[in-house]
Amino acid sequence: MTKQRIAASYAQLLYEFLARRGIDGEALLGPLPRSNDGLLPLPLWQDLLRRADEHLGEAAIGLRIGEGIGPRHFGVVGYAALACATLGDALQRLERFHGLVYDLNPATLSVSGAQLLLEWGTEHSRPGQRVDETGVAALVHLARQLCGQPLAPTEVRFVNPAPQDVTPYTEFFGCPVRFDCSHTRLALPLEYLQLSLRQADPALLALLDAQAEGFLRQRADNSLTSTCQQALIPLLREGHTSLAALAGRLHRSPRSLQRHLQADGSSFQQLLDDTRRQLAEGYLRDPHLPLGEIAALLGFSEQSAFSRAFRNWHGSSPLAWRQAALAD
Repeated sequence: MTKQRIAASYAQLLYEFLARRGIDGEALLGPLPRSNDGLLPLPLWQDLLRRADEHLGEAAIGLRIGEGIGPRHFGVVGYAALACATLGDALQRLERFHGLVYDLNPATLSVSGAQLLLEWGTEHSRPGQRVDETGVAALVHLARQLCGQPLAPTEVRFVNPAPQDVTPYTEFFGCPVRFDCSHTRLALPLEYLQLSLRQADPALLALLDAQAEGFLRQRADNSLTSTCQQALIPLLREGHTSLAALAGRLHRSPRSLQRHLQADGSSFQQLLDDTRRQLAEGYLRDPHLPLGEIAALLGFSEQSAFSRAFRNWHGSSPLAWRQAALAD
């Protein structure tokens, strides 16, 4: 059976919510859960939500938790969203790396008339109303934050039974909310996809780039390899790992860039692998950076793909290499 997991940063979100209510999260729920890959098992997340709900007895607690979300709770996926120009670009980024945030039932995107439909079925499980409403509320609130506007979906659906009072849901989402449906659904007007995002956090993005640049063994002679590696850093974070993307960033044609790399005794694939390997070694020396986020920073859509590549580079798993490096 497929593992059901959720971003560990959601636990941080819950503890912050409790703190806003004047409650010590660690006293109520125990120490803040952490994990090497940045993901928590679904049963643990369900239990944390249940215990918090039973203590507070607050209607629609997931909505209140979700409205505290920010890009930092999505890790590098949130930072990548900050760099996007439109909400549509940001949603595509979130879809690509959804496994780093909400690795439960797979999400599907489709267009129906003038609406974009984001849907989650029940193929793997039915996580429950608390989990579902927290996830959907967090996504809607993040979109509102990114755009700086009180966006309203056209409709929200949940697979769970209707609560006694649906008013908190219609007030939060600003649209009709249905229950006992076959799929969890978030419907958005298509025109929302063209909305410009608020200015990205340039200091944060610069910090990410500076950190990555520090991990690379730069050449002092401004060689083509060094120039390409510098240009690859933000491209990897954005998930663009093609020769065409790098050539476009350098204002060259792909054929011209490949020819010059060959003249330097290299190739695009070798450049990509070397850059990823050097960055991976640096990121792994940071014990607080989850493996899943490292995979995303390197432009891998799945942590498993990063693990396979790393084994080819070093003959060991990323976790084993990290443990050995930190023990030195």
